[in-house]
Parts: sequence; structure tokens; C-alpha cells
Amino acid sequence: MKTIHEELSATTYPGRGIMIGLSPDGKKAVTAYFIMGRSENSRNRIFAQEGEGIRTQAFDESKLEDPSLIIYSPVKVLGDTTIVTNGDQTDTIYDFLKDGKTFEEALDSREFEPDAPNFTPRISGLMKVESGRYSYKLSILKSADGDPESCERFVYHYNEPVAGKAHFIHTYMSDGNPLPSFKGEPEALKSLDDIDEFTKECWESLNEDNKVSLFTRFIDIETGECETRIINKNN
Repeated sequence: MKTIHEELSATTYPGRGIMIGLSPDGKKAVTAYFIMGRSENSRNRIFAQEGEGIRTQAFDESKLEDPSLIIYSPVKVLGDTTIVTNGDQTDTIYDFLKDGKTFEEALDSREFEPDAPNFTPRISGLMKVESGRYSYKLSILKSADGDPESCERFVYHYNEPVAGKAHFIHTYMSDGNPLPSFKGEPEALKSLDDIDEFTKECWESLNEDNKVSLFTRFIDIETGECETRIINKNN
């Protein structure tokens, strides 16, 4: 397994990323979500707490252009379930789960973002912590090698997480025009026991010019109590 630093520093533009796993001591469910940006509109954002989750919002409202794909709730909590995504599919998943349906059913109703020529993948994660038991899922919806007529759908289940391991999925393989979509399975990375060390390693490993905001959360598997950190480049 690579370290977080080795993976995040390997490219200047992984885009948006979700990391979910289990701490080395086996006691904490671990997650991180970050956003990056190349345009002024994308960089003009911060994470703000909203209930038990977070929401993106403009740092400078006067500079906000098109909010459609950049203003959304990346994290929402429904009971013992935490939803983490890179777009408004957070709301879709939340609503489907609330109606007794599944993560997969929710994502079957969505596809990649309509931002030609990039067709940015929709990445999503689901963490379930209940009475000492923990499992998680990751998903990516992406175009078939840039073909807007074909959406490829992948869901990865981690029903027995391994202590010390996290899985990481992100939108782009690297910088480019158009941006190349993520390929392959979620990458296995070494997780950490301390949320502040975890947050610091994630933030400092992201490209200085392109990073925008970072959210991290550790959830105690026995008690359900959480610790959260938010870092905004704009503050």
C-alpha cells in the first residue's frame, strides 16, 4: 500500500477525491473528501458545516458564475449512515435511503456530470457504522472513454474493512484537456490513527495551486461519536 502522501502528490490534479477506510487500531471509521479547482469559479469555494454534514458555498458571492456543478452538499448523515459524494447525487442517495431503497438504486438513476468534454465522473461513498459493526461502499459513474452516450457504473463493497487500510477514488487521473477520467479500482492507501495527522497529510500532499477545501471525519465504531476537521484555502 502507498502512503497518502505518495498517492496524492503523484499528480497535480486528481480533481475531487473520496477516501474511506479503517484506522490501524481498528477503532475508527475514517473518511476524507477534497475538492480542487483550475478555474476562478471552481477555486472560489469553501466547505461549511450544515447539520451533521457539509455544504460547498462561494467564498466571494460576487465572483460566483455557474453554481450548478460546484454548489452542493458533499456529506449528509442519515441515522447510522454517512454519505460522501462529489455532487448533488448526495441528495439522491439520501432520498432513496430514506425511502427504504439502496445506494445502488439511487446511483442507477444518475450518470456522469454534463460538463463536456470532460464528462466528470460522479464518485460516491457510503459508510455504515452500527453497534460496533462497520462497512463501506465506493462507486464511480463515468463515460465510456469520453462517449456521452454510454455510462459505465461501478460499485465496490467493503463489508469487512481491514485495519490500517483506506480506499481512495478520485475524478481524474491527471491534468489535461479534456481531463482524463479515473481508471481502475479504488486505490489502497495506509490510513492513520490520529485525525489531525491524517488531515495534515491529506492537505499538505495536495497540489498547492489547485487545492481548495478538505473535509475529514473519524467515527468511533463502538459509540458512533465523530470528530470532524475542515480546511479551506480561502478563509
